[in-house]
Amino acid sequence: MATSSNQPVNPDDSLPPVEPPSAAFLVQLFLVPGIIVAIIVCVWLAFHWLAHLGNDPQAYVRTLRRANEGRWQAALNLANDLRGPNGSGLKADVKLASELGSILDDEVGSGRTGEQSETLRLYLCRALGEFTVPEAAPALVRRVNENNDDPTTQAAIEALAVLATNLQNASRSFEDQDDVVVAVLATTTSTSARVRDACGFTLGVLGGEKSIEGLLRLMGDSSTDVRSNAALGLARLGQTDAYETLSEMLSLKDISLDGKVPSDKIQSERYKRALVVVNALRGVTMLVDA
Repeated sequence: MATSSNQPVNPDDSLPPVEPPSAAFLVQLFLVPGIIVAIIVCVWLAFHWLAHLGNDPQAYVRTLRRANEGRWQAALNLANDLRGPNGSGLKADVKLASELGSILDDEVGSGRTGEQSETLRLYLCRALGEFTVPEAAPALVRRVNENNDDPTTQAAIEALAVLATNLQNASRSFEDQDDVVVAVLATTTSTSARVRDACGFTLGVLGGEKSIEGLLRLMGDSSTDVRSNAALGLARLGQTDAYETLSEMLSLKDISLDGKVPSDKIQSERYKRALVVVNALRGVTMLVDA
């Protein structure tokens, strides 16, 4: 007897058989997302830790000594903290200043010459200049005395000018001012005009008879920028020998428009001229007030 075509069909008969989940499926479902979440949490915790290094100055030191990407975040945080409202405590931290100087020495002694190493050396020089304790000076003076890396030498000389100002504002002074002046004076013969330019500015900040003698020599430099900075340094020290060069700075002709020269270059030259004139006016004011 034939089966009736109107016999109802059980819905369960049309579904595939139910099988227990495999280990690979469970891994994809739970383990892989768990690993991703764990990585995200670890990264967040790492940045959160780096962002709060300011609570422990030595944490900066430990991180900066490591040759990994974390040192750049620590460098950024330290720079921000030094400039921040609570930076005065860090700037007066003798141990931190000495440790940063040691890191600078180690980085130079490592012989690394890549861009990252140079950037770190420049950063450490500038960071040391922000301090208000004389212990920040020795490492900078060593960089000036070595004078075998123009960008680092320039950064160290400029940092000494900033440090000298900070020490004066804090009613402190270098442990040996003569050593600082002698180091900068020795570098005025550098083949780099930028280094000599930095010397002119820093000698004007350091002051003293030896600095004045060095500035007078720089007044005869072949570079216009070096002569200008030397004149400003002399003006800062109340030396009328600066008048002639200051007059030359004030007499600079305006940059004429030339269709053959790119407009951005003309604007750059005009900006530089305006800056020279403004600095010359400052120099005259310093001489009048001296």
